[in-house]
Amino acid sequence: MSAGAFLRRLFGGQPGADRGVEHLLSLCRALLAESGEYASAAIARDALSAYQQLDERGREDFFDALVREYSPPPEAVARAAAAYQNDPSPQKLIDLQAIIEPARQELFRRLNMAPGGTAALVEMRKTLLKGLRAHPAWKVIDFDLMHLLRSWFNRGFLRLERIDWRTPAMVLEKLIEYEAVHAIRGWWDLRRRLEGDRRCFAFFHPQLPDEPIIFIEVALTRGMSGNVQPLLDQRAPVASPLGADCAMFYSITNCQEGLRGISFGNLLIKHVAEELKREFPHLRRFATLSPIPGFRRWLADVPVGAEYKAELKRLEDPAWHLGEVPEALQKLLMRLCAHYLLQAKNGVEPLDPVARFHLGNGASLERLNWMGDSSEQGMSRAAGMMVNYVYWLAEVEKNHERYFREHFIAASPVIEKLSREAPLLPAVEKGAA
Repeated sequence: MSAGAFLRRLFGGQPGADRGVEHLLSLCRALLAESGEYASAAIARDALSAYQQLDERGREDFFDALVREYSPPPEAVARAAAAYQNDPSPQKLIDLQAIIEPARQELFRRLNMAPGGTAALVEMRKTLLKGLRAHPAWKVIDFDLMHLLRSWFNRGFLRLERIDWRTPAMVLEKLIEYEAVHAIRGWWDLRRRLEGDRRCFAFFHPQLPDEPIIFIEVALTRGMSGNVQPLLDQRAPVASPLGADCAMFYSITNCQEGLRGISFGNLLIKHVAEELKREFPHLRRFATLSPIPGFRRWLADVPVGAEYKAELKRLEDPAWHLGEVPEALQKLLMRLCAHYLLQAKNGVEPLDPVARFHLGNGASLERLNWMGDSSEQGMSRAAGMMVNYVYWLAEVEKNHERYFREHFIAASPVIEKLSREAPLLPAVEKGAA
């Protein structure tokens, strides 16, 4: 019994919740014991219904029981491992694999047989992730769910669809709800983002037909955009896509929290680039206009001399960017931002999460944009800076391989020069690298 369940029984709290958990666990046991496909689907449906009726505490008790009752016995694992070590034959390896796979994985496979089972398991993982920090033992459940969801949501099951104004309203509503980079301010805003000089694509899964998994918004422009506000302007005139030479990926949103950690962006960008190239053969460049979400946090502890700290202190004024910004401050921020993107690390990878994503996908760090996003969010997370990553289709695979093999960052000479000019204190900079 979990600590939460013991205390509730001890002090007379919510016995109904305990009965609900026990009922669910009895259904799970029956599901694993059942061999008939029709009966299994019926039990799985009842089990998921019982899970959905649990309150927060009941779900915590259920997750605790999944850890406690559905993990392989350590002694059995030890015996199978020793047997394989003594005789590393294919059969001993099969025996070991059969022992170490937890019963949870088979339980989840059978729950997936119920109508709506895949969506329910994605939602179950979303709930699990919320409590993972407080319940580290649940990591084994998360591992099992991730193992299965990666298989169920591989590229072979995903369907790429273009989103336009004729897309069903229930899907369009989801775009407004899920957009996480640049909020969509109602239907008129969405309509402008779906006009003739724009494109929007999403991945869908057969088991979640009306739920986008991830979507990307694209502006077809003449030249590479360096400022996001014109792209978000509902009143901006609609340009002819035939005059565009650049596809600007200005927003990528993962929609399903329960699929966090499963990478879809790499596939999506490559497939969208191929689709756009087929529709508009004259497109010469596929680029992003990306945020730099960790730059302001990094600036708080940046190791620079006193004279540069005085310049950075200006940023404490919320209106520092209104009016004319001193040239010295602009140069300083551009140089420090280039250094942040190229040199600030989380282990061997870039500290900035957006940089990790695009560079890992094979993009090149092309250009920094001063005041690329002057919104409140853009100022608070990156001092208004934005960056263009470019996907040169002929170089994507090479850049991808070098990034993961050598941790090499493909960057333009301009950004490399700005990074070298960043006035960091030598001793501290060396230690940080």
